[in-house]
Amino acid sequence: MRADMMEKIVSLSDGERIPELQQYLSSLTDDQLTTVVTNSALKGKDIGAMVKSIFKGNHVPLSLSHEGASRRLLLYQHCIPLCESGDLQTEVASDIIGLLMLETHNLPGPSLAQLASLFVDAIKLGKMGSGKSLELFPTVLTALAATEALSYGKGELSGEEYKKQLINSLCSSRWDPQCVIHLTTMFRDVPLASEELQFLVEKVLRMFLKLDLQEIPPLVYQLLLLAAKGCKKQVLEGIISYFKEQDLCQKEEQKDGESMDVEVQSIPQDQLRHVEGTVILHIVFAVRLDHELGREFLKSVKEFSHPYLCPFSIALLLSVARIQRYEEQLFDFLKGAITKGFKDEQLQQGSKFLQDLLPQRCSLAQMILDTVKNSVFGWDHVTQGLVQLGFILMDAFGLKAGPFGKTATEGANATAKTPTQQACRLGGQVLLEGFKMHEPIRGEILEQVLNRLVTKTASPVTHFIDLLSDIVVSAPMILLESSSKVTETFDHLSYLPLATVQGLLKAVQPLLKVSMSMKDALILVLRKAMFSSQLDGRKSAVTGFLLLLKNFRVLGSMASSQVQVDVHSRYNSAANEAFCLEILSSLRRCLGQQADVRLMLYEGFHDVLRRNSQLASSIMQTLLSQVRRYYEPEQDLLPPVKLELCIGAQGDQVFLQEPLAHLLSCTVHCLLWCQGMRRSARPNAGGSDDDDDDEEEGGFQDELQSILESFTRRMIKAELEDFELDKSAEFSLVSSVGVKNSIYAVLVMGVYEVLIEYNFTKANYSKSLFEELLELFSRYNKLSEILKEKSGKGKSSKSPRSLLSMGFVSTLLTALFRDSAQSREEALFVLHSSGDFLRYAVSVALQKITQLEETGHTDGPDGQNTDKTFHHLCDITSVLMWRYTNIPCAVEDAGKKEKRCSVSLLCLEGLLRIFSTGQRRYPARVAQLLSAIGGTHTNFLLYSHTLF
Repeated sequence: MRADMMEKIVSLSDGERIPELQQYLSSLTDDQLTTVVTNSALKGKDIGAMVKSIFKGNHVPLSLSHEGASRRLLLYQHCIPLCESGDLQTEVASDIIGLLMLETHNLPGPSLAQLASLFVDAIKLGKMGSGKSLELFPTVLTALAATEALSYGKGELSGEEYKKQLINSLCSSRWDPQCVIHLTTMFRDVPLASEELQFLVEKVLRMFLKLDLQEIPPLVYQLLLLAAKGCKKQVLEGIISYFKEQDLCQKEEQKDGESMDVEVQSIPQDQLRHVEGTVILHIVFAVRLDHELGREFLKSVKEFSHPYLCPFSIALLLSVARIQRYEEQLFDFLKGAITKGFKDEQLQQGSKFLQDLLPQRCSLAQMILDTVKNSVFGWDHVTQGLVQLGFILMDAFGLKAGPFGKTATEGANATAKTPTQQACRLGGQVLLEGFKMHEPIRGEILEQVLNRLVTKTASPVTHFIDLLSDIVVSAPMILLESSSKVTETFDHLSYLPLATVQGLLKAVQPLLKVSMSMKDALILVLRKAMFSSQLDGRKSAVTGFLLLLKNFRVLGSMASSQVQVDVHSRYNSAANEAFCLEILSSLRRCLGQQADVRLMLYEGFHDVLRRNSQLASSIMQTLLSQVRRYYEPEQDLLPPVKLELCIGAQGDQVFLQEPLAHLLSCTVHCLLWCQGMRRSARPNAGGSDDDDDDEEEGGFQDELQSILESFTRRMIKAELEDFELDKSAEFSLVSSVGVKNSIYAVLVMGVYEVLIEYNFTKANYSKSLFEELLELFSRYNKLSEILKEKSGKGKSSKSPRSLLSMGFVSTLLTALFRDSAQSREEALFVLHSSGDFLRYAVSVALQKITQLEETGHTDGPDGQNTDKTFHHLCDITSVLMWRYTNIPCAVEDAGKKEKRCSVSLLCLEGLLRIFSTGQRRYPARVAQLLSAIGGTHTNFLLYSHTLF
């Protein structure tokens, strides 16, 4: 029967028998008509023809009657729930909605109003399951807005006003979370006034919290499309605020979980990060298509700055920055925000008032590092921006070349204090963490770091060397995958500044222990560099070879406090020994090169010896052979050194060829170290091979000891005339004679200093030996006074840098001012009797402290060892403070006529320098430095704390 009804309706319509069709439809009840439509729709057969036929049968002029309008409205009222029921095939539902949309404009105003109310009620009751029929709602609202007047309550409203009332009612009501995406999609096709759009956007953003996390990306996508109408700023801020809140909740849950030892996680972290990544992609895509959205994003970022920033928004910034038109502006903003953040933190930390006044905010630097951490969850679109940001910060805020190319470099253990230093360090942290987490960007990071080391020869690259070192230490095996890039950099060693070479080789040193190919490549480069026409190239070769000697230990070498776990120990020790001896053979060739090259060798031998004690015999033999060249063996001849061999000449130019004093200094410190090791090893000695080695080393040591004793005896006897130096000698640097005499004077003074340190160490507080030591100083001082008087008249002459080691200066000052042992009193009285010697000791300490402050290290053994240097600094601080506070200047200067700086004033100057050095080089250990002063100086200690 129903099939017959359906066929009849369609056949009448197809035959254009409209009057009969209208009559037949009028004869059907509402239930019969809706049943026919339902059956036709469920079968999916001829439903389009059926709906068209019904519309045709209720068309004008019948539709103007109440019955026609009711029938048409009935069709809408029945088909909309039918399409939402889920019982129909998708194609069938789409066909029905499409046909209803075509006929909507023919509905009278009251029918449109009823139809719109039907939609609103269905949405409020959560009956819009599939949301398919919502495609019809915009058409209904558009037609409704075009209606001139509609009854509303007891009065009338225009169609536009009626539509506003409906939208207001809809947005004020409760929405089923399942239909939020459908409604947002639907409203894209509804003409909205600005206030209506704002109301709608606020409603959608509020619904974020009620949706499942997986539903957020498609909703954001639809919301961004809706933002084409306006409210772009509001949309972006709402999205960012939502994810900022989610991040905070995640952190709180993580913190609670750690404190309670249970996992408290309402939203899995990986799920949240993947959703954030997808949303970022949607926003970036929208910004690419809608430049107005991009401009609004830029404006919002700049206006709200810190409140707007969180790990999500930073990731979004970095992703948008990949669009060329926004790149420069966004990175400039980030740079400014980062430095401002560090400045604000600095101000707040330095002011209790600001700490109480302002709430503690999350650090922007920490947000950026959190962004790096979050990027591990597949944020490939963010990683490139992170790399770019890291290098921008390091390039912009790294150390800069000062006047005349000089740089006030910070010590290796100096922490970042200024906002620019902190920004530079942040850039390094971003790149380091990015390198560890993301394989695709490792090659680019390493290549850019190495490129900067090679190309930035005119500016400091310490921060890039530090980054490379951190990468090597934290991920050595990962870095080996890119070892070819490192070996390519070795080819440039001869052309790089020496400081860069030293830093680079020190940074990659752990890799050399595990990669034979890298080690072989470096050795090949260093051998070539040994014969470079450039002095810096040869110095680089010495630097590299010394580094290898220090780190490829031969089996049996004494352990040193500096040596960490030696990953190379699994390699053949015999091969290591052969390798080290081969390097030593190469280094001996340096002893015929310029003074600067030899100087590097002498300064490095002691450290090599301490780290690789099995090389002692070869090193001592090399030094002894070199000393013999300049030692006068005839005991009756004065002076005991052949100074003429220590200088060279080319045309009118005279220059230093052999830094004799440094050679002797190196020899003395190596000898003292070997003797100490020999004494400590005697109780454990055993085996004929050990005895043979000891006998060979003992022979070298005995000969060197005899030479040094002869040096001491004859240098005391020698007069200045024996060195062709006296008061009448010329020391002007304008003439070659003056230059030669100046070189001679500096060499002789250096020899005297080396002998002073050696003899003090060997004297064991013997009065007669201290008297000899004072004789050595007397001759040193006499020559020093002449040099000061003669060189550069009318100019302030600078004393040559002292060759006394930092450790010896500390020991000497302690003995002079704090040693109260009665058994040593008589011997020390010899030294106390010389005011010049006391001033000299404190002056050298001041010179060493100044060098430490300016360069971060000192000359001599252990000068590069941060911990030992700091230990010596603490000891010197304690002695100088005791001396300054226990012997007043008035007592010291009483009865003295000479106008010289008193020891007390020198101590005060030294203390001021020490506090300045502590702030600059050891900011994290200032408290430890101050505690070295001791409890007897409480008032000064309190004052010192105020300085920091």
